[in-house]
Amino acid sequence: SDWFKQLVDGAESWHRGLHRIGGGRIQMAPEYARADLSPYFRGNGSLTVDTDAYRAAEAEGFANWTFAVGGLVAEPATLTMADIRALPQRTQITRHDCVEGWSAIGEWTGPQLSTILEAAQVLPEARFVVFRCADTLNGAIYYESCDLDDAFHAQTIIAHQLNGEPLPVINGAPLRLRIERQLGYKHAKYLTGVDLVASLDGIEGGNGGYWEDRGYQWYAGI
Repeated sequence: SDWFKQLVDGAESWHRGLHRIGGGRIQMAPEYARADLSPYFRGNGSLTVDTDAYRAAEAEGFANWTFAVGGLVAEPATLTMADIRALPQRTQITRHDCVEGWSAIGEWTGPQLSTILEAAQVLPEARFVVFRCADTLNGAIYYESCDLDDAFHAQTIIAHQLNGEPLPVINGAPLRLRIERQLGYKHAKYLTGVDLVASLDGIEGGNGGYWEDRGYQWYAGI
């Protein structure tokens, strides 16, 4: 009902505010030691991308995969995998918590999203980052989004390695989002780029993500 939806939406806003009290961009998700790594990091949701283009990219080791940065930026760019690897890298060992109830600890490596956005020069009117993906789920385009606080957080990275090896296909090869202070469905896989936007209205279902368009909360802070 309408009143219940308003209650849930209000709780989400309260949750987001509480999560950031005293921390903002600085508050960090827990990090672990290599001895804590899970023996197997399962895939979930899409386990591959069922297109000829993706299969061809996989066959060539994703050598020609690109990551586009567009929308409300002064300097749009298209980064190659070589560009991604040439940026300053962050390695972090964190726990992935799925809304389904399972978790796993993995070591992720990639450039901070903030480094990419700073180079692109985000325009003042931008409020959100929309993550574009190559995969579909149940026939619909997978996408995600976050606000600029999470986009510029130190632990928000565009990962290309898991446990020191190139990202496996089931975990989102060649690029996936790691947004460590939120639940697993926010960690979009098979990334093709980001768009900076002023509003989420009119983008797919208008709620900021594939699962959000199906009733999940947009802010999924742990």
